[in-house]
Amino acid sequence: MPETLFPENLLLQALLAGIFTWGLTALGASLVFFTGEIKRNSLDGMLGFASGVMIAASFWSLLAPAIELSQGSWIPATTGFLSGGMFLFLIDKLLPHLHQGQAIENAEGIKTSLQRSVLLVLAITLHNIPEGLAVGVAFGAAAYGLPEASFGAAVALAIGIGLQNFPEGAAVSIPLRREGFTKFRSFWIGQLSGMVEPLAAVLGAAAVMLTQPVLPYALAFAAGAMIYVVVEELIPEARRNSHSDLPTLCTLIGFAVMMVLDVALG
Repeated sequence: MPETLFPENLLLQALLAGIFTWGLTALGASLVFFTGEIKRNSLDGMLGFASGVMIAASFWSLLAPAIELSQGSWIPATTGFLSGGMFLFLIDKLLPHLHQGQAIENAEGIKTSLQRSVLLVLAITLHNIPEGLAVGVAFGAAAYGLPEASFGAAVALAIGIGLQNFPEGAAVSIPLRREGFTKFRSFWIGQLSGMVEPLAAVLGAAAVMLTQPVLPYALAFAAGAMIYVVVEELIPEARRNSHSDLPTLCTLIGFAVMMVLDVALG
């Protein structure tokens, strides 16, 4: 394996990056202890910002390196991208989950008798899996010392995902408080949604470190999964109760922040 920055610690670095993104989710969720209300416009703006970060990260940190590593072939990036979206589509149809503000009879996936709080956690966890995978794949790719997938780009991706996880954590815990959950329970569910990211990060890093040929597929796979979440959930939710321009403007800001991070660090 080509020499790179701290190659023997890349799995540990992927784990730490996943813990960092989870930590910012928990930090955002902790806002429920200081306020029991969040204005709908603020929530829409948070979701818009998260959408922008994820869209930019999908291209700058994942798809663009996948295309470069494919050496002119469109097959790896296209196959990986569509596979990532289809993977999330299938999980969305199979995994029992419930979105905030919905009655329990509107739960999606396989019918189950799970409690409402568990279904809410599963819905949010579903969104965090591709984020953790993306971070892990980026750090795993850095193990090969390739200019198209650098350690700096992986760090930029982790920072970007962490930044959008902070408002995401608040956007989960505070509405739960309004639904009648205690402050601690609201916080617990909010931070619990990000707990899957360290595990997904380690799995993603390990997968691409084992064999270099899957690298462009893995990068594109993570990009497709994240774009699916943005289009299926984040943007519709940001626009559900509002026709203002705030979600759109915040999406642009989020995209610009992630783009600057990737260019500056990658």
